[in-house]
Amino acid sequence: MGRDHDPVDTLLEAILGYRITQAIHVAAKLRVADMLVDGPQASERLAQEAGAHPETLHRVLRALATAGIFEETSDGRFALTPVSALLRSDIPGSLRGAAVFFGHHWHWEKWGGLAHAVTTGVPPGGVASPASFAEVAARDPESAIIGNEGMTSLSGPVNSAMVAALDLSTIRTLVDVGGGHGAMISAILHANPALRGILFDIPSAIEGARPQIEAAGLAERCQLIGGDFFEKVPAGGDAYIMKWIIHDWDDERSVAILRNCHAAMTDGGRLFLVERVLPAQVERSPRPGQEPAFADLNMLVLNGARERTEEQFRALLDAAGFTLIRIISTPPPMAHSILEARRTVVS
Repeated sequence: MGRDHDPVDTLLEAILGYRITQAIHVAAKLRVADMLVDGPQASERLAQEAGAHPETLHRVLRALATAGIFEETSDGRFALTPVSALLRSDIPGSLRGAAVFFGHHWHWEKWGGLAHAVTTGVPPGGVASPASFAEVAARDPESAIIGNEGMTSLSGPVNSAMVAALDLSTIRTLVDVGGGHGAMISAILHANPALRGILFDIPSAIEGARPQIEAAGLAERCQLIGGDFFEKVPAGGDAYIMKWIIHDWDDERSVAILRNCHAAMTDGGRLFLVERVLPAQVERSPRPGQEPAFADLNMLVLNGARERTEEQFRALLDAAGFTLIRIISTPPPMAHSILEARRTVVS
């Protein structure tokens, strides 16, 4: 939202944002962008291929065309734009998984509980427990797959910026704790040919990662281990990395995860946390600058967790036996921070 917008337009744009989220979700779920690679298509043809209702799909695509997501041609067909091209499933940097995830009923129903959380202090689904993610995967495997694909989709620009910022030349083995389907460890290993990796996550995530790691040609350099990071994490790494893990948990459980990393490491071992860092005081910003604060609300409604400030991260790390060494910022559009810490001796 620009600073020069009329206040009414600005507020209505914000109020009505959920509508475009759901419309994009539908187009992504039906893989409309994939069908338009060879040129414009009529909505009837798209609906036939997608198994959808022609008139209703036409209405959705027409609405999205007004926002520049698709384009309606003079003969009533629909075409890709640079924006909707990012919904293709077959391109590097695809955001299709993110569009499906953020419009999925499991996600937006949690956001419907924000008022309850604000009035009671209790997140709509309660505070996430150590078994939460494994239980969801077992109870609702479709949602678990959508969640993992959504995180993989969002990972591309973050991983690229992170790989460019990190010097891992002195590390022999890197352990990716809670690494999902392996998008991050794959990017790191491709950029560091001498490095070996260990990907660690719950067993269902590791099974989903196996074909991804093999397709990336990294099976010989990346060991896959299933387990529970609340019990222990694999030993043997010179450094450990976690992306979007600590923000999923309250302080007590975050410290438990960090302590298990501490127990697996030797003195002086390095720990990298890839997270958003909240500023001590916020100000009005374009969308990328809004992300940490709204991601904080996302963590609240999904898991009863939070994004944190530098001082809050420092306190967690100190409680687990780590010293925060530095924070490296990565650029927009998916600006994040890499918090580098070193293992210290806990008396």
